[in-house]
Amino acid sequence: MFKHILVPTDGSDLSQKAIDGAIDLARTVGARITAYACLPQYPYASFSEVVIEPPVDFQARSENEARQHLRQIEDAAQLAGVACESVTSVHPAPYLGIIEAAEQRGCDVILMASHGRRGLGSLLIGSETQRVLTHTQIPVIVYR
Repeated sequence: MFKHILVPTDGSDLSQKAIDGAIDLARTVGARITAYACLPQYPYASFSEVVIEPPVDFQARSENEARQHLRQIEDAAQLAGVACESVTSVHPAPYLGIIEAAEQRGCDVILMASHGRRGLGSLLIGSETQRVLTHTQIPVIVYR
């Protein structure tokens, strides 16, 4: 069975449901968890005339938000008696960071939420979960 579960989070209620499911699964099968948050790249060009937020402030704010989300997973895992570590990285697309984190940490499964968009909405908006599914060889459990 699974021994090391990667659990990505974006801080949404939906990802929280997947986190709860991942912790339950990990406790049941004796696995450990790596919680992951993808930090966004700075959205403004360095040569732009308008800067809404300085790069250093943007990075600090992004890291602080990710730390809060990851700390919630760490605390919930600790209460459940599940070993948990956290990791972040910066990527232009979250699915790239999720796959890279799973590969680098030696995870044998990725457990993540899906918004369940269908039809035209899924084509226009896209899905990080769908991208992970189509770009990795690591098994993915989609939690809904």
